[in-house]
Amino acid sequence: MARKPKKADLPQKTCATCGRPFTWRKKWEKVWDEVKYCSDRCRGR
Repeated sequence: MARKPKKADLPQKTCATCGRPFTWRKKWEKVWDEVKYCSDRCRGR
């Protein structure tokens, strides 16, 4: 069985609104190239 990668080893991006770094999430697996914002709150601004 494969091990889960450590959080430090996951890809990161910088939020287009607040400028904070955020890491890859399982729910973004198929659309990671399209993700620009760290949260719905930042997307709404």
